[in-house]
Amino acid sequence: MAGGVTGGADGTWSDRFEQGLHPFIEVFNASIGFDLTLLQEDLDGSIAHARMLGSCGVISVEEAEQLVQGLEAIRTEAHAGTFQPGLADEDVHFAVERRLISLLGPGSLPWGHDSGTK
Repeated sequence: MAGGVTGGADGTWSDRFEQGLHPFIEVFNASIGFDLTLLQEDLDGSIAHARMLGSCGVISVEEAEQLVQGLEAIRTEAHAGTFQPGLADEDVHFAVERRLISLLGPGSLPWGHDSGTK
């Protein structure tokens, strides 16, 4: 299958279609415009999740700390105004996840959760 509006095998649900979303649907579907206000809470939840995975032995403590450092880097970027997700990110959690992958590299996110499971 071809990538959708954002490309890549690990993209959002819209990436599962042969063609990208119609621009109207892309705008209608994206919540990034208003849920970006939840960025700090999303980062806090992701940091807690990474630490829990490390403390339970699901990932190493070192891997957990690497995730925490990446998430804190995103927080710093947000405060500096350089973290600016767009419509293709769909929501704040996907935006954080994509930026974290770009900082740490593909395959760096071991957790199996979405924004509804934190």
